[in-house]
Amino acid sequence: MGAEAAVTQLRRGAVEHCVLALLEDEERYGYDLVHELTAAGLVASEGTVYPLLSRLRKDDLVATVWRDSPAGPPRRYYALTRPGQRALDDFRVAWTGFAAAVETILHRKHQEDR
Repeated sequence: MGAEAAVTQLRRGAVEHCVLALLEDEERYGYDLVHELTAAGLVASEGTVYPLLSRLRKDDLVATVWRDSPAGPPRRYYALTRPGQRALDDFRVAWTGFAAAVETILHRKHQEDR
C-alpha cells in the first residue's frame, strides 16, 4: 500500500470525528465545514462531506436547522447533539491511545539506533 492509499484509509476513519470536533463550539453550515476540511487536506471535495453530514444527522450525532442567509438562499446549519458529543469524547480517548501506539511502533527503530 502506497502512502497516498494509507492516508486515504486514515482519512475515512477520522473525517467523521473531525466534523464533530468542528461543531463542538458552534453550529456551522455545510459549505463552511467543507471549506475547513478541504483547507486541512482532509477531503478533496464537497461530494464526500454532504453524504457524511446526512448520515451523522440520521445517526442523531448532529441536528440541523434552516436559517436565512444574508447572501442568498437559506442555509442548513449543523450542530453537535449530546450523542455526538459523547461520540467525539470517546473518539478522542481512543485516538490518543491509538496515535501513541502507532507513534511508538513507527519510531521504535529510530529510538533503538540512538
